[in-house]
Amino acid sequence: MGRAFEYRKARKMKRWGHMARVFTKIGKEIEIAVKAGGSDPSANTRLRILIQNAKAENMPKENVERAIKRATEKDAADYKEVIYEGYGPNGIAVLVETATDNTNRTVANIRMYFNKCGGALGNSGSVGFMFEHKCVFKFKAEGVDPEELELEMIDLGVDEFYVEEDGINVYAPYESFGAIQKWLDDQGYEIVSGESVRIPTDTKELDASGREAVEKLVEKLEEDDDVVNVYHTMAESEE
Repeated sequence: MGRAFEYRKARKMKRWGHMARVFTKIGKEIEIAVKAGGSDPSANTRLRILIQNAKAENMPKENVERAIKRATEKDAADYKEVIYEGYGPNGIAVLVETATDNTNRTVANIRMYFNKCGGALGNSGSVGFMFEHKCVFKFKAEGVDPEELELEMIDLGVDEFYVEEDGINVYAPYESFGAIQKWLDDQGYEIVSGESVRIPTDTKELDASGREAVEKLVEKLEEDDDVVNVYHTMAESEE
């Protein structure tokens, strides 16, 4: 298996234990998508994919509907997507994706978490280069030769391609997101989910106490309502 696939699989297993956070994250992304492109999924590709993501995560339909409704209300929060970068304990690089309606509050909280956990919030670009920004799609393509399909998708930028029992997973540079989404739609394939991920180009092994210190920071960050994703360069545990 490829590096991106294995990294995301390890993170996915851990994320399943925090479904409430996942629902909050998707809800905010839906609100941002609706404000940018409207509430009609047939005319808003990003919204349509997010609704599929919600289904894939078993997010209740009423939660999705509430998020769409909130975005269309007159006094809806104006969320902005902001990335924060810094170093955690033991020199571990940490990248934090947020969706916030108050950047002053968010940056103050993020800085506090870093400081309290033995890290330091850095400037934009300080660690971003240590991560590859990828898009990942899962889709269903019945009755298609996987090898021929993979060759076709390489031309779209796909660099990892995996067939599983419940669908096909592909990874590509994030810049290919729109082209891949359009191609899958044009071919009539069912998109199960589509999202962006950040894969560390290198990871660092830590002992038990070192891991505990980094995990404490990650937990603090993930508990913040403004945070939607936390990425780091600590090697994933094999446990």
